[in-house]
Amino acid sequence: MATIDSKQLLGQLNWRYATKQFDPNKKISADDWATIEEALRLTPSSGGVQPWKFIVVTDPAMRAKLSPASYGQPQITAASHLVVFAAKDNFNEADVDVYINHASKVQGVPVEALAPYRGMLVGGLVQSRDEAGRNAWARNQTYIALGNLLTSAALLGIDACPMEGFDRAQYDEILGLKAKGYSSAVIATVGYRAGTDKHATTPKVRFPKEKLFLNV
Repeated sequence: MATIDSKQLLGQLNWRYATKQFDPNKKISADDWATIEEALRLTPSSGGVQPWKFIVVTDPAMRAKLSPASYGQPQITAASHLVVFAAKDNFNEADVDVYINHASKVQGVPVEALAPYRGMLVGGLVQSRDEAGRNAWARNQTYIALGNLLTSAALLGIDACPMEGFDRAQYDEILGLKAKGYSSAVIATVGYRAGTDKHATTPKVRFPKEKLFLNV
């Protein structure tokens, strides 16, 4: 299997940054976007249950509606794609069963054979938390997907910006998420940097390894 080497990986991670200015005239190709979507689909999650939806917003009119709820940040309307990471509200036993039934079909095993795993999921993800705790857990899961998007895009030479600066309640209303049983958690704008974005050449500010790693 072909792999990238350490130099390539670190080179792309150093190349990427939280893009502040996107070139509105540069759009991500259909093939590259399909790759990003597949990378998101392959994101790992706790128990494998995937308590999320990825809302891809490309319609300019919808972007314009979301702009005020994003405090007017230019990335919302200038980027090629906007992804809203939405977390499942009140994750419950029925959601576990949806996953178990799907796993049964994909893996070709009887649902009954997955009963012990179902019990573990129900006990660990549902019964061990109240609704607020389950909602917080689901929101946290979306950040795994966000990180996967940022790295996958960078490896493709595509820019991205993770964003928490938006009004979640307004996003939920505009996108009709509550009726679908989801709440917006975090967003990312994806596209290509503008040549005028000074942040592209600003040195990264990261602590040295000695301050970040503990070997025990």
